[in-house]
Amino acid sequence: MLRGVYCFDNRTPSNNKDIKWRLTDSTQPIVIHPIIYMKLTFWGAAQQVTGSMFLLETDDYRILVDCGSDFDLEEKDRKARYDEQKSVFPFEASMINTVLLTHAHIDHSGNIPNLYKEGFEGRVVCTEPTMALTALLLKDAANLHQKRLNARNGSGKRKSKGKREIPKDYFVEKNVIEAMENFVPVSFGQRYRIADHVSITFYPAGHLLGAAHIVVEVTEDGVRKRIAFSGDIGRSDYPLLLDPQEIPEVDYLVCESTYGNRLHENHEAPEEALAKVIRRTCIDTPGRLIIPSFSVGRTQALLYTLNKIYQENSFPSIKVFSDSPLAYSSTKVYERFGRLLNKKAKKFQEDNGMLFDFDNLIYLENAEASRAISNYNEPCIIISSSGMVQGGRIEHHVEANIGNPYATILMVGYASEGTLGWRLINGQDNITIRGKQLPVMAGIEKIDVFSGHGDQNDLVKFVKIQDPEKVKKVFLVHGEKQSMTELQLIINKLGYQDVEMPMRGQQYEL
Repeated sequence: MLRGVYCFDNRTPSNNKDIKWRLTDSTQPIVIHPIIYMKLTFWGAAQQVTGSMFLLETDDYRILVDCGSDFDLEEKDRKARYDEQKSVFPFEASMINTVLLTHAHIDHSGNIPNLYKEGFEGRVVCTEPTMALTALLLKDAANLHQKRLNARNGSGKRKSKGKREIPKDYFVEKNVIEAMENFVPVSFGQRYRIADHVSITFYPAGHLLGAAHIVVEVTEDGVRKRIAFSGDIGRSDYPLLLDPQEIPEVDYLVCESTYGNRLHENHEAPEEALAKVIRRTCIDTPGRLIIPSFSVGRTQALLYTLNKIYQENSFPSIKVFSDSPLAYSSTKVYERFGRLLNKKAKKFQEDNGMLFDFDNLIYLENAEASRAISNYNEPCIIISSSGMVQGGRIEHHVEANIGNPYATILMVGYASEGTLGWRLINGQDNITIRGKQLPVMAGIEKIDVFSGHGDQNDLVKFVKIQDPEKVKKVFLVHGEKQSMTELQLIINKLGYQDVEMPMRGQQYEL
């Protein structure tokens, strides 16, 4: 015979849902065990890739893990959502106690200034490199918002008849500065108490300098629950970065699934794969190589790899133009935190002095210099943002070279469906740039050795750290539905029976 024994979760229950029940055998002494109250709500990156935002609540403490911008929504849909919520957020910003930030990319950090604008008064906890890179990315986003606001409201010679409504998620540099004053840096591998009963530990995740898996530990009366958030999982032996580190066993696991249905195609060392392309496109056939690349992370991996190639191969003197002010600033951050790079990078720097600078490298400081290299007639390599060829200076370079059969556009990462990069990869004969329809005469190539995301094997390896008999639930996030579904099937076959794919706003009591 079983009977119900209840205890309260330190709150005054408003209805029966607030009462916690535990069944116990009536033949045994009745012991009332403390039950830890935790609730997890998925407010972003739920059955989509961007907008990471997860709300973890205990009895009296609320943690927001990541606070990212949602790029999956069109602007009009985003506006409709914000109007319905009467806020950028589906919750009261002032009720959040702490934000934990896995890494700096905008789809994880991009709404932090808006959180402060709407009343958040707590701290943002992250690693020191994440803090530095986030400051750069948020200021870059603020500058973009300011330009769009100027265009909407009219500036200079062009004046609009009336000011248009400012999007709720726009912020300016002042908001970024105010937010960054509340960032608190922590070290990898050290346990920090952020509340009387809540501790956190950050573990290297690869993917980007400073990126972390975060383990949150909640303890009451000697009873402990652990939940881990993967952040974005990197890949082993990636240029510059530490390999993703194993985390301890947890009760609940939140795991990204970006490459849940994909395996990386290239298995060569990055310098071997890139050297082959350079030899074919710039030496055997004197031409120019255009590489769309994200300014933070990807460009640093490319510059480091090019430095290694020029040190180790007897290549002719081919100019390399790095065309992104944000990439230049980010490279300085990588240099500043050299102690957190992998052993190969440290050894290369010890032997050669510089990780990124080499004789043929030229940083382009302004838009005028960027346009001027269209007149450079020698073989060269141009690295510019963005990586998906969606906005940024790269659009100019693609436009100027797409009709040149002696030019090659090399895609080195994932491009979302519908972006210009996606259209190039998928072999479209004509593309439209800035309203012009242009025939594709340039060569289009792709290598994935510089992708910062772990593939399906890497994701499965991360999950397998957990004992399938002990982990209570695995949540898949940060991926397209197809990626999640395939990864879920694989994990189920490995014995992990309770694997969820939460919808936006779906809430779980843990």
